[in-house]
Amino acid sequence: MTASPQASHANAAATPLGGSEPLIDPHAHFHTPHTNRGDWERYNQSRLDAGDRIGVRCHVASVLGSWGYTSPTYFASPADQTIANDWMFDFAAAQGARVKAYVAVNPNYTAHALAEITRGIARGAIGIKLAAGRRADDVLLDDIAQAAADAGMPVLHHVWQHRRRDWPNQDASDGVELARLAARHPKVTFLLAHIGGGGDWAHTSPAVRDVPNIVMDLSGSGIDRGMIDHALQWVGAKRLLWAADLTLCTGLTKLRALAYTGASVDDIADMRWRNAVRIFPAGAFDRAVTPSKPSAGACL
Repeated sequence: MTASPQASHANAAATPLGGSEPLIDPHAHFHTPHTNRGDWERYNQSRLDAGDRIGVRCHVASVLGSWGYTSPTYFASPADQTIANDWMFDFAAAQGARVKAYVAVNPNYTAHALAEITRGIARGAIGIKLAAGRRADDVLLDDIAQAAADAGMPVLHHVWQHRRRDWPNQDASDGVELARLAARHPKVTFLLAHIGGGGDWAHTSPAVRDVPNIVMDLSGSGIDRGMIDHALQWVGAKRLLWAADLTLCTGLTKLRALAYTGASVDDIADMRWRNAVRIFPAGAFDRAVTPSKPSAGACL
């Protein structure tokens, strides 16, 4: 019997656009009621819905202060960052395995940043988020990196690919600068954010090739042909993480591109989820990547 069009559509809708294998997004963001977006709830729900449609099992997310509403996005005030982290911790707890939290900190306020990291660990945060509040190789980041080493957590650092000049309202870093910080802290895994996020991505992979504790994420709105292939050639699949950042649509494009890079099935699984499981604290994604078992007495 031929399936009806309605049944075929239902089956297609049930199959994730990104495939049925586990998928973790280690670079996500949400909004809160303390930002300048009146539609923050709709935005957050749309991200979760789009993630479900693509097949994202877990969004690892942060909130950067008030997103510019009451203090600059990349230079969030301590008060704004505490409020943002509180909201993020609560949201992750309510979502269960679907969402995990970074604790975001502004390195210009060292004592506050370290206190937030301690508080974040107690609230279930699994990583530290550093935006463009201070250049990556600045010594002010050393205490934060040491806190990450002590906690066994990775640091996701905002990077502008090949920064040729200073940018307004952000102390943007590039791969060379992050490499200097990573070399000083070899026990910490640093996630170099969004190779598709502005600038010259061809500069980045060679800049970090010889720094094994830097792993690059594939997020950002850039979807240049050859970008992922180039990264694979320079650092290999075990140092790449699929991610989306703000645009899940471009994340889906790069997810589908993985099969055309020459990467093996194992390489693609590493980039989709296995590297994240290895990098983040043990057990962080157990519920997300392990199929749930039917309860006793359930019909099979």
